[in-house]
Amino acid sequence: MAKRDGGRKSREQLSRRRTPELGYYIIVTNAKETEQNYFYGLRDSIPKELQGKLVIKVCRSKTAVMVDEALRIASLHPQYGEPWIIFDRDRVMDFDRIIELAQEKGVHVGWSNPCIEVWFHTYFGTMPAFADSVSCCSGFRDTYCRVCGQDYSKTDDDVYRKLCRFGDEEQAIRIAKQKNLEHQRNRITSPSEMCPATTVHILVEKIMKSITGKSD
Repeated sequence: MAKRDGGRKSREQLSRRRTPELGYYIIVTNAKETEQNYFYGLRDSIPKELQGKLVIKVCRSKTAVMVDEALRIASLHPQYGEPWIIFDRDRVMDFDRIIELAQEKGVHVGWSNPCIEVWFHTYFGTMPAFADSVSCCSGFRDTYCRVCGQDYSKTDDDVYRKLCRFGDEEQAIRIAKQKNLEHQRNRITSPSEMCPATTVHILVEKIMKSITGKSD
């Protein structure tokens, strides 16, 4: 299948036009390889001299522990300005409370409901509604196969590059923003009820803007 990037320049090429001002981030996710591989791919896509500003850690404990883990790592590395936790709605108990607790403690949250594949879907131009993570993954697998011409694997360590190659990250961010605004207009504000929805795009956009100098 033909490449769909329209000849866009890489972030490394774009960054040469200006002095990047990327801040420091601690990104803590759970043991799922999907989120881990996605953010490793994002980190590896930026100029090498800036990659050390993204610290990615896998917390192999329960989701609720990620808040404390992010704070612990932040205390050891005071130069890192923004701690983030990344996790899915899936079957997480106290989903809304974990988000509230993180925000109360100054930890940013990139959540996806029902799962991160709903964010991946936006790279290909849509954010379909799925009842649960199983149907979400299955639906994304079908779309991925159709668009990319290959099977989707949750353990693919090249998933970020493929999403950017066959999809459009700027479009993905716009779609995620629009969906969240749609929920707000409908007075749906609890993350557990905002489905489909994600806030992973907030972190991705911050990094993209810092590297490319682009705004909305």
